[in-house]
Amino acid sequence: MASKSKRVIPGTTIFDGDMARKGYALNKMCYSFNSEENRQAFLADREGYCARFGLNAEQTKAVLDLSVLAMLAAGGNAYFIAKLGGIYKLDMQDVGAQQTGMTKAEFQAKLVEAGKN
Repeated sequence: MASKSKRVIPGTTIFDGDMARKGYALNKMCYSFNSEENRQAFLADREGYCARFGLNAEQTKAVLDLSVLAMLAAGGNAYFIAKLGGIYKLDMQDVGAQQTGMTKAEFQAKLVEAGKN
């Protein structure tokens, strides 16, 4: 049987089966944000809501800090994390800016420039 090798892309967290298992609680919580009632419950007690879904300390800190990169490293799936971002009215450009260490305006300018090429 061939050895299992992980694909490495510098600066990228690969979401594979291991990460899905690691982030199950985080992703389940983010999925719950499909419900307005759950979004309001989260805003009323963010830490308690994380505990309700069994997030570990790393995941809880990432959520409370609203750190997309930390959530990805903690097993978060970008599509589920986007549901959390929606609570704070963040769009994909906000997330992209955070992931690249830029301001939103800098990220938008980079997108415009890339579109010209």
